[in-house]
Amino acid sequence: MSAAGTGTVTGLSRYPVKSMLGESLTRVTVDARGLDGDRRWAVLDAESGKVASAKQPRLWRGLLAYRASLDEAGEVRVRIPKLSDLAAGDPALDAELSEALGRKVALTDTPPVGAILDRARPEQVLRAGVTAEVEADVVAFGSAAPPGCFFDFAPVHLVTVATLDRIAALSARARVEVARYRPNIVLDTSEAAFAEHGWIGGELRIGPELVLRVIASTPRCAVPTLAHGPLPRDLDALRVPAAHHRVPALPGRAAEPCVGVYAQVVRPGRIGVGDEAVLPQPDIK
Repeated sequence: MSAAGTGTVTGLSRYPVKSMLGESLTRVTVDARGLDGDRRWAVLDAESGKVASAKQPRLWRGLLAYRASLDEAGEVRVRIPKLSDLAAGDPALDAELSEALGRKVALTDTPPVGAILDRARPEQVLRAGVTAEVEADVVAFGSAAPPGCFFDFAPVHLVTVATLDRIAALSARARVEVARYRPNIVLDTSEAAFAEHGWIGGELRIGPELVLRVIASTPRCAVPTLAHGPLPRDLDALRVPAAHHRVPALPGRAAEPCVGVYAQVVRPGRIGVGDEAVLPQPDIK
């Protein structure tokens, strides 16, 4: 490895309920299960038995109208638009979601055995729209995460300010909201846009304790293009990486639009906004 570069943590976020909006943090503990409280609950579709995910926007894009957070006691609460908060596990919340989504659903903090979700093929969604029936791939949960969580793949997702700025510069709206890509950690570095892809296989150190191993680039689904609470739809959130950063997320896979990287936790620790990060560097031959 070459000499390590550095960066600074500029944002921390967790998403206590899968596919709902999350909350920004200033400090948080990170262990093998990711950021404390992240992706601990999900919405389960009673008819199919599958986990509801906005990756299938025809059915589940409405989940992005709800915001989940942890209260002072560490309990997950969901903000109902124009109403009060309800606790995860409250039958009233399940009833509200079922009515709003048009399907009988319930929140669960226990992944079903063999838990799966549908991931609509994102470029078909771009062409046909969010209400169209398009092909979907069935995705098993958390192949690089500990059991008992609702991560699609790995427990930590990172992106750099440079990558977000580049997408914004190439977008018709000349902006991109970080919430669209749902990262846990945002880093400001001196590296170029999409440099994260070169970190795969390396260790990233944040603050005095936390060590992460970067394991894959993050392939993007239709979620960044969807309305997120008050944020409108933005097709460029997927079109730009599709045109400018199409790479294999893992060796042996076909190239696909990627933004950010996934990581596993090598050594747990507490991190905060403003902490220094020591970046992985690609091998120099």
